Amino acid sequence: MAKRDYYDVLGVDRGASKDEIKKAYRRLAVQYHPDRNPGEKQAEEQFKEATEAYEVLADEKKRQAYDQFGFAGLEGMGFGAHDFSSVFRDFEDIFDGSNFTGFFDSFFGGGGRSRSRGGAGRSSARRGADLRYELEISFADAVFGEKKEITFTRNESCGECGGTGADKGSGKKICPSCGGTGQVRRSSGFFSIATTCPTCGGEGEIIEKPCSACGGKGLVSRRRTIKITT
Repeated sequence: MAKRDYYDVLGVDRGASKDEIKKAYRRLAVQYHPDRNPGEKQAEEQFKEATEAYEVLADEKKRQAYDQFGFAGLEGMGFGAHDFSSVFRDFEDIFDGSNFTGFFDSFFGGGGRSRSRGGAGRSSARRGADLRYELEISFADAVFGEKKEITFTRNESCGECGGTGADKGSGKKICPSCGGTGQVRRSSGFFSIATTCPTCGGEGEIIEKPCSACGGKGLVSRRRTIKITT
């Protein structure tokens, strides 16, 4: 069957703005999404058709080539019916960060959103959660103040490995699963997307011999006692 005009597929005018194109695609993607139409081949094909149209019309260079020369203008530009990389790079923007994008996480085994956009390379360190301690004090202590000792447990850098997670004399090596990129490409049906490497967790490296004290985490749990004034 001959391909339909991409503007007709999305239901927009040829002079439509990028925002109008994005909104039109969002509406169709929600309507024909495979997660909402399980087992319906026609809905899957319409979802695929809308995604292909958006892949072209959302890209300024591809849209210009298509406007001038039609489908022939896209040949030689590295575009194919199964190339949806740019769509998934900004898929969360299209759906405004909704849980609807969770379909793609489950579709490809998760891990696709654990790193920042733009992806390959080391994952950035994240700030740990604040410590919270509940202490019951008297009214007088609250008014006049009183020194108290509190004991709590927190994670600290491992003294044996210096926080590296590697045993003494050992180190890190390039992850054999991703070749050091921190990402692996997964394919399912007509989708192909890069996700966080499950072997190294996106680090691009793995520890040859984990530290026996912290198990390779680089952190150990310690109890601390400090004095505070209420």
